[in-house]
Amino acid sequence: MSRTLVSNILRFILLIPLQVLVLDNINLGGFVNPYLYVLFILLLPFEIPGWAMLFLSFFMGLGVDMFSGTPGMHAAASTLMAFVRPLVIRSVGISRDIDPGMEPSIASMGFSWFFMYALILVFIHHFALFTIEVFRFSGLFSVFLRTLYSTLLTMALIIIMQYLFGKPSRK
Repeated sequence: MSRTLVSNILRFILLIPLQVLVLDNINLGGFVNPYLYVLFILLLPFEIPGWAMLFLSFFMGLGVDMFSGTPGMHAAASTLMAFVRPLVIRSVGISRDIDPGMEPSIASMGFSWFFMYALILVFIHHFALFTIEVFRFSGLFSVFLRTLYSTLLTMALIIIMQYLFGKPSRK
């Protein structure tokens, strides 16, 4: 079994309980919620087939939904995030050759590339999640503020996780 596969299986298994048992209990003023489980989708290898990425993202979101009491909200937002991921990768641009099994991370792609890539995808995920939660136009300003603040907190946690548990840079 390849190292990439093992690390992704462990990431899948560990991020759901971390999200449900720890991070779901962090609610700053009822307005800011960190959703670190999206790190699983962000760190999937570049060459993963689209169908597999959608499938894994859906089940990651569904796992969070099952334990959070949010029927389908995280699954829908995660699937949308996985759907737009290839477009975001192309739009952010890849400055170097991609080796097989390479995952988008700070160590492999550099801080600025990873930050832009993750920021766009996390914002899309959070906006979709909070829009589904509110599901009306009258709360659009509130959705935007929640998305902005939650994206900033989630990005801070993602960067911290990348530096604590990421592979050392090959530079």
